[in-house]
Amino acid sequence: MVLKLGEDSRRKFMWSEISYLSKWWDIIDNQKKDAVKSLIENGQFEIVTGGWVMPDEATAHYFALIDQLIEGHQWLENNLGVKPRSGWAIDPFGHSPTMAYLLKRAGFSHMLIQRVHYAIKKHFALQKSLEFFWRQNWDLGSGTDILCHMMPFYSYDIPHTCGPDPKICCQFDFKRLPGGRLGCPWGFPAETIHAENVQSRAWMLLDQYRKKSKLFRSKVLLAPLGDDFRYCEYTEWDLQFKNYQRLFDYMNSQPQFNVMIQFGTLSDYFDALDKAAANQKEKSQSMFPILSGDFFTYADRDDHYWSGYFTSRPFYKRMDRIMESHLRAAEILYYVALRRAEKYKINKFLSSSHYKSLTEARRNLGLFQHHDAITGTAKDWVVVDYGIRLFHSLIVLEKIIGSSAFLLILKDKHLYDSYSSDTFLDMDSKQKSQDSLPQKNIISLSAEPSFFCRYLVIYNPLEQDRTSVVSVYVSSPTVQVFSASGQPIEVQVSAVWDGKNAISGTAYEVSFLAHVPPLGMKVYKILESTSSNSHLANYVFYNGKVEDTGIFNIKNKLYAEESITLENSFIALWFAQSGLMEKMMTKEDGKHHEVNVQFSWYGTTNKPDKSGAYLFLPDGDAKPYVYKLLPLVRVTHGRIYSEVTCFFEHITHRVRLYHIQGIEGQSVEVSNIVDIRKEYNHEIAMRISSDIKNQNRFYTDLNGYQIQPRMTMKKLPLQANVYPMTTMAYIQDAEWRLTLLSAQSLGVSSLKSGQIEVIMDRRLMQDDNRGLGQGVYDNKITANLFRILLEKRSAVNMEEEKHPVSYPSLLSHMTSSFMNHPLFTMTKKFSPPLELLGEFSPLLSSLPCDIHLVNLRTVQSKGGSVYSDEAALILHRKGFDCRFSSKNTGLLCPTTQGKMLVQKLFNKFTVESLTPSSLSLMHSPPDAQNISEITLSPMEISTFRIRLSSSHELPPSV
Repeated sequence: MVLKLGEDSRRKFMWSEISYLSKWWDIIDNQKKDAVKSLIENGQFEIVTGGWVMPDEATAHYFALIDQLIEGHQWLENNLGVKPRSGWAIDPFGHSPTMAYLLKRAGFSHMLIQRVHYAIKKHFALQKSLEFFWRQNWDLGSGTDILCHMMPFYSYDIPHTCGPDPKICCQFDFKRLPGGRLGCPWGFPAETIHAENVQSRAWMLLDQYRKKSKLFRSKVLLAPLGDDFRYCEYTEWDLQFKNYQRLFDYMNSQPQFNVMIQFGTLSDYFDALDKAAANQKEKSQSMFPILSGDFFTYADRDDHYWSGYFTSRPFYKRMDRIMESHLRAAEILYYVALRRAEKYKINKFLSSSHYKSLTEARRNLGLFQHHDAITGTAKDWVVVDYGIRLFHSLIVLEKIIGSSAFLLILKDKHLYDSYSSDTFLDMDSKQKSQDSLPQKNIISLSAEPSFFCRYLVIYNPLEQDRTSVVSVYVSSPTVQVFSASGQPIEVQVSAVWDGKNAISGTAYEVSFLAHVPPLGMKVYKILESTSSNSHLANYVFYNGKVEDTGIFNIKNKLYAEESITLENSFIALWFAQSGLMEKMMTKEDGKHHEVNVQFSWYGTTNKPDKSGAYLFLPDGDAKPYVYKLLPLVRVTHGRIYSEVTCFFEHITHRVRLYHIQGIEGQSVEVSNIVDIRKEYNHEIAMRISSDIKNQNRFYTDLNGYQIQPRMTMKKLPLQANVYPMTTMAYIQDAEWRLTLLSAQSLGVSSLKSGQIEVIMDRRLMQDDNRGLGQGVYDNKITANLFRILLEKRSAVNMEEEKHPVSYPSLLSHMTSSFMNHPLFTMTKKFSPPLELLGEFSPLLSSLPCDIHLVNLRTVQSKGGSVYSDEAALILHRKGFDCRFSSKNTGLLCPTTQGKMLVQKLFNKFTVESLTPSSLSLMHSPPDAQNISEITLSPMEISTFRIRLSSSHELPPSV
């Protein structure tokens, strides 16, 4: 590239993904680096988007989308001093308006997309609306508008980019000249351009360009020239550039052609387009229409809808979200600990490799957002590589969390230097390999508090004060938990089960309510105690027999004569003999609702084209999950939680209610452990059926950021009605809203009124001919986690249901946050006991209910390899539906019209400076200065550069 662009200043080239560029950059010499910089300066080489990858837009969460954008842009600032201004997304399988919003917030004014349903492309081409201002559906003004160019044809390769006829365009891909490895499948070979054929070939190509330009509103035309795995050899550079230059020279020399043609970058095109649009604007109104909404679900031909990948490789889609919550927790704790360490000159922390490890974790998470990674559309060995990267980073992030938390909770900070890193705090669970589920560690207890003290340090990564259930495994059933000040805490002791029905003799689960300040930590002590009056859970087994092993009260029943029930102060649930939920009562009004959970199978069609990693091509409606014998059902009753678990051949299904007054008592926790490793061309779904009359309307979130209303259309094939769900889906009628909240991205539909169906795993034995070259048969034992929330609606005008915008309630947002950002439980025994602070509370109070701290991300120093004293504070003000009542929901935070006083945010830390920035830190507003009040509009995501310093602390200790 460096050589070939250097040969002729008219040549241009674009690059998108920084993960690859950085690998090359690390191995080239300074002379080459300088050459690249000068190619950028003279406009021959352009970086487009400049994220770490070109991410998937259906299954990625906005936290990770922003993070990979920052990682790429920070790398560019550091190494090339360049700020991308145009977005380029030619390969994600469908497009999300969330991405348009993030690019706009990062300072972009233009973007390009390609994979859109063929019927939509046709419609847009007929309307000449392939270039449009993409506006967010909740935006009442025009502040979110970004000019978007949609490529009009089937693919981004050369046969589909010069014009409507691929058999002609293919002849102008000069890598396909006869004698090479590639040919043209339409039977007309490419020809080298020379004096004899230049006239006829130029006419032929220009005819395609003109036909293509008829689909657009301006006279400026873009014809991209590239494909997968291209420009790897000198010869291709010469073939493409020299042949095209001959064509250009000829066309430009013929006045009768009325054309001016040249190589250009994406921004060259958009600059020319803006100029043409400005000329037109003087005559009339804007040249481009305004559009809102998304581009899912994608189909490239026939009934080939790409809704399979919304679920493919669900094990890693879940791991991705666990990685995100770990990275965010590590980022926040690390920056705060760094400020403390600077104050107390704790050299061991300051000189640790934490920042380097954090950077690597950001990059591994960023890499996984790629449109062939989180999507589940990579080859088996590539999936393993992604898995190992995520797994390695999880371990490293746990070390950073443990060591940062240890520094912050130590009373005497200077003791930190005298401890070796393996004595810092440990997590309460461990994942043994990249493809296994995490297992809880067993904490061994002692009855001698003087001998050593076993501490539990609980970290709350949310910006809200929170009361949540903590469960840990211990070595003894007689156990006591104390607060830092020595107050005994109520506990529930439950059996740990080895398999379905054997009680472990070496481990017991102890659960208690922990009350933890926002972004803070609380310390508890845990001891073995002879005088323990701990509350043991009771068990009833149906459809099977379990031997009583002594300490627990266990009843065996052949089958359930009356319904199995669970209840807490908000909800009562009824279950069938199979252990599956049938009915729900909301205690506020005593109303009974059908909320029925069932499982079902999809097969694949018997046509030649079958389901694969990308495509969902079912053989008709789902078939019910059939079992010959009733499954073993285990019912647990306890003072902290109660649950029903049923054991099917392919699913262990658990429904749990928490006996808690806060957020987590108001919804039903559903967890499935799915194992379809022995299946053949099957997909397994969970269907929730209710009496809600939603007709054909339902709602799914996009990237955990916004809600997109959907309509199930009977005239479309089943697979066209499946949409991506990142964090939630809901259905509603005039009175009730039923929400399924999800801790992992999966495909979701509402095929009949009252239903929400989610596809949990898929095992497919064949390739679906979209480039992967294999089926999906590397299934794992996979955990899925959900919550079901039923809410009463008030003051609803059904006409409003047709609006293009909808919002979750505050309770729904909070429930989702609690599920996606669980408490971190850390443990350590210190001998002799060590003085820890009783709690660590870095915020003065909870943030307003509707404001989420997306990240507090330490910014690199000017050299880039080490940290600076600055962090990116990223805040999101959530849009919520205020017609859902917040009284009695236990929400203890205010909403403040999006205003926060900077000096009232932190406790024992001083905000030295806080300045607004663009989303990915690329731009500072011209008037950027230190601000004393933050103001956010609903739905706004904003980044600020913050510098904190630590003030002294002398709180109580343990």
